[in-house]
Amino acid sequence: MSADRSGDVEIVATDRPGSFLVRCDGRDQSLVDLGDPTRLAFDYVRRMGDVIDAAAAPERPLRVLHIGGAGLTLPRYVAATRPGSRQVVLEPDEALTARVRAELPLPRRSGIRVRPVDGRAGLAEIRDGSCDLVVLDAYRDGRVPAELLTLECCDQVARVLGAQGTFLANLSDRAPFPSVRSMVTGLRRLFGELVVGAEPATLRGRRAGNLLVVATFARTPASALVRGAAVSAAPYRVLTGAQVNDSFGGGVPLHDAGRGPAAGSGPG
Repeated sequence: MSADRSGDVEIVATDRPGSFLVRCDGRDQSLVDLGDPTRLAFDYVRRMGDVIDAAAAPERPLRVLHIGGAGLTLPRYVAATRPGSRQVVLEPDEALTARVRAELPLPRRSGIRVRPVDGRAGLAEIRDGSCDLVVLDAYRDGRVPAELLTLECCDQVARVLGAQGTFLANLSDRAPFPSVRSMVTGLRRLFGELVVGAEPATLRGRRAGNLLVVATFARTPASALVRGAAVSAAPYRVLTGAQVNDSFGGGVPLHDAGRGPAAGSGPG
């Protein structure tokens, strides 16, 4: 492998032609395959792709808000699988975005717009009901910023989603899962259905890992996610209904005033 480093950002060419790792502060944040943007190499990102696939009928364009950008792997995936989608990415690191655009350019007419603003400030500027999907995948110094885990932030997400909208959050946590429990409790006050997915070893408390929390107002793509997990190359579980309550119930929502610590170590 070869690496090109500038500050705390690395863009690393992999053994696969046209495929690159984006590293921030020494942590792998994204893998971008310029030749095949539908290739999602990280297991948890592939599971996020399953949620996107199940959010609407195949190839139907979506209005997507991404909180966190890095290498723009998921926006590229949406653009490739759902042409005509309109996407906004909230990414406050302008230097990172500039490097990604220069070295890993987006396709022409991708429909992807990157705004140099943090998640909460950018979220406040989004119109009511203007999104079909909101994806939270943001890390600062290896942690999900605490202001993105609060009940007030969940309120803002619910506000910008339309009636059939889906919220997908990637949280890094470990047993007893304080951050996931807190968010599940907050989301349950706002959304009708919740699904949580993670590797079995993470659910058993053997190690920290990425847990995906999916919330919808009336319907979750649970069956499609269960099918995706069943054929995954890596072991993966999808919890629905009472399983979510049994595993992640009893949390206390965080609030903007006096919020608790952020989630644990991020990707990589």
